[in-house]
Amino acid sequence: MEITAVRDGIEQFAGSLRPVLVHYAYAITGSRETARDLVQDAFLRLLEQPDRPVRDIWNYLIRTVIHLSVNEVKRSNRVSGYPGIWLPEPVATESADGALKQSDILSYSLLALLEKLDPRQRAVFVLREAFDFEHAEIADILGFSAANSRQLVSRAKKRLTTPYLPDSKHITIPEGYLEALRSGDIERLKGFFHEDIRSVSDGGGKVPAARRPVVGRDDVAAFVSGIFHKFRRRLVAATVNHQPALLFFNDDKLVTCQVFQIYNNLIINTYFLRNPEKLRELEYAVVTSGRVELSSC
Repeated sequence: MEITAVRDGIEQFAGSLRPVLVHYAYAITGSRETARDLVQDAFLRLLEQPDRPVRDIWNYLIRTVIHLSVNEVKRSNRVSGYPGIWLPEPVATESADGALKQSDILSYSLLALLEKLDPRQRAVFVLREAFDFEHAEIADILGFSAANSRQLVSRAKKRLTTPYLPDSKHITIPEGYLEALRSGDIERLKGFFHEDIRSVSDGGGKVPAARRPVVGRDDVAAFVSGIFHKFRRRLVAATVNHQPALLFFNDDKLVTCQVFQIYNNLIINTYFLRNPEKLRELEYAVVTSGRVELSSC
């Protein structure tokens, strides 16, 4: 296959391949913008191939995207090199989107949980558990044995062991929660929280945000109440990565996204996204959708 044919092949299949590749890269990196950049890089690398033919465009692209994603997570040094706690970029999942297949986007709490894994474990876990790749396929993509793939998945599952798995049945904020916030009734507010409630914030060093997790009903209730009364100028309910969320706007500017994880009808985790770089696309999606603010706020 000549390089011109490769170019024709890329153009022919780009429409169907690109969204899937972005989806895989987003699941591994936790960043939609980064995912797009990595997929674009993979396409450019394919175009820059020398005379050696690329016989299987799909295999080349997926292998390249996965490797680029793993390397990006390694390079970003999110544990020690990030100011505060690193949280994934949120994606609105209330309507169809041309860039990602909505039904396959990982839940927000699972994406956050995947931060416990090293980059290679994360890639193998995502490919196997989220996208149903066979171990032989994963081994071929990442360049090791199927047995090694099985071992990495097993280790990943042990590190991710938790009774608080994402609960797909609860995709709305508990009834009465906002009333408790508005009234400032802290005791009532605590009744919506699991005893192991944990709140995590990400400001990216660009805006004020808690640098450490806030844990326990008393402290989380005080923290959440403070955020609500400070930023409630305009409040919009949304669904982010298939979990309920509150979006806090200052005029048309999204300043905070609060994502809820529900377990046994109680809020077990709440995530506050404040890093402006991670809110840009969510802001655009909500503003252009014409969603109306919660009228009683």
